[in-house]
Amino acid sequence: MADLASMAAKGADKLRRKATSMAASYEAAKGRAVEHFSAVGFGPTRTSNYRDGVNAATYRAPDPNKWRDNWMAKMRE
Repeated sequence: MADLASMAAKGADKLRRKATSMAASYEAAKGRAVEHFSAVGFGPTRTSNYRDGVNAATYRAPDPNKWRDNWMAKMRE
């Protein structure tokens, strides 16, 4: 049976491996986010501001070590 440390290490490694695909997925989702926001019915000013904000946003990958530490802390509660 695996212990918490080995389970957390496995999860952190998986997060590291997924970093590239997560960034690509984030960029690919921007267009859908703007499209769906626009469909809600907000006016042109709010829609434009939202679109500009989404397009200016940059992906920040999660820190696998921070994830590991937080996951272990939560599992020990």
